[in-house]
Amino acid sequence: MKICLRYLGDPGYQQGIRQELGVSQATVCRTVDRVVNSIVAQSNEWIKFSTTNHELMEAKRIWQSMYKSPTAIGVIDCTHIGILKPTRHGDEYIN
Repeated sequence: MKICLRYLGDPGYQQGIRQELGVSQATVCRTVDRVVNSIVAQSNEWIKFSTTNHELMEAKRIWQSMYKSPTAIGVIDCTHIGILKPTRHGDEYIN
């Protein structure tokens, strides 16, 4: 799993990851392939998107009321999204 997370975090050359983690390039390739395929196989169970206008509006309402983010409809765990810091209280926004 660590190999796959390292690759997905910085999808450069597998050779560099191989050297960094002390495994063969084939191991990097196989590990990434197996982990990603396993995630994709479960994606219908784990990943849900709003499909109707009503669901989208409800998701926006919830995100606005809970997090003061008026256009968000959901998030992906562990994903950092670059945002422009506001002019007021900008030091509170760190990505």
